[in-house]
Amino acid sequence: MSNSFGYLDIILLGMIAGFIILRLRSILGRKTGHETKIYPGFDEKKFSMPKKDVAPQKQNLEILEGKDKKEFLKGAEIAYETILTSFANGDLIKLKSLLSPNMFSNFSDAIKARNKENIKSEFTFIGVKESSVEKYEKVKDNLFATVKIVAEVISVKRDKENKIIEGNPDKIKFVSDNWKFTKNVNQNSPNWYLSEIIS
Repeated sequence: MSNSFGYLDIILLGMIAGFIILRLRSILGRKTGHETKIYPGFDEKKFSMPKKDVAPQKQNLEILEGKDKKEFLKGAEIAYETILTSFANGDLIKLKSLLSPNMFSNFSDAIKARNKENIKSEFTFIGVKESSVEKYEKVKDNLFATVKIVAEVISVKRDKENKIIEGNPDKIKFVSDNWKFTKNVNQNSPNWYLSEIIS
């Protein structure tokens, strides 16, 4: 009798297990081999297959185009605004980091002369309307890029009695400048420096 009960138990358990498997299959479905692969621990957008080592391409310094030109112009526009604003505020520390030694000497002398005459400079930079590289060249180890920048500004100069001697605080004016930037290819710094203002 005990043996027959054992067989009945096994058959009963087998039937229950089969029923559970059939129910799970109907709920979860079958694996067909076409499912999307999931890589746990990786964000879908960030995950990428390992690439073979590629030797870095050497930049051609003889030309300035494409992405390099776009990034250079963006930097030149920022430098333009920073230099004009720093000059108006008399900020020699910022100017020194953006100007060639000769240009820094010229800007510094102009600020000293302005301070000696008690002239106040008020300056508001509105924005750059357009910018373009007019000339680019490599001379030995130095790169030179002349940039034309058209911008909108409000510029006013006042004397020691606070009277306006130049400009209009209520009028936006257009300015068009050609600035020549330079960079030494042997220096580790990626910075360009203003070397000349072409009239």
